[in-house]
Amino acid sequence: RFAVSVGYWKDPYIQYFVRQAKERKAPEINRGKFVCGAGYYARVHGVSYLIKAFLEKTECNCQIVNLGAGMDTLFWRLKDENLLPRKYFEVDFPMIVARKIHNIKSKPPLSKPIMESHSGDSLLIDSHSLDSSRYSIVGADLRFSSDLEEKLKKHSLDVHLPTLLVAECVLVYMTPQQSANLLKWAASTFPVAMVINYEQVNMGDRFGQIMIENLQRRQCNLAGVELCSSLHSQVRALGSG
Repeated sequence: RFAVSVGYWKDPYIQYFVRQAKERKAPEINRGKFVCGAGYYARVHGVSYLIKAFLEKTECNCQIVNLGAGMDTLFWRLKDENLLPRKYFEVDFPMIVARKIHNIKSKPPLSKPIMESHSGDSLLIDSHSLDSSRYSIVGADLRFSSDLEEKLKKHSLDVHLPTLLVAECVLVYMTPQQSANLLKWAASTFPVAMVINYEQVNMGDRFGQIMIENLQRRQCNLAGVELCSSLHSQVRALGSG
């Protein structure tokens, strides 16, 4: 939200999910935010470039599964550009999903595009899931792929469609075995698939150590951090998955 507010890129929808901090920050923190803003710019544009390349290659005759999507606004941004795939899925913990669905239901700029893209009679929405013809939000734990697959298929996942799986800063929160199992599930489920994985690397340097220590103070454990020691370790992990 901060990066958008200072003009790194345009996202008219993030304001409906994330509040802008009102308190005045120290100059050191603001300078740090600008550095993070540039980092987020590279992340957003890099991932967006790959997603649009996949959509162009498949002529949007595909599906996207956004793993650990959180408050991501990609569905709305793709709709604005007339680049929606056949179906767009988001997956996150039920608690996160409930919060996102509440925001969607209470804010017309979010709910209206879903209705506009929907065809057919039934649009299902409850506290932990949303299912329209083009957009679905599923509450599930990525560590249990059988439960994940069951819920996605319930929301009309088509395993025969070219499928793009997006994981931005998600696998690092899973153990190496859990993330490997998730990747094995994807590889065995979809005949034609692509995975975009955005993750930390070089976590052994001083910046990485400070980041880990700060997260540990908040009782947030990066269970897969050992795979983030270098780019080579990430490639090796994806290969074994």
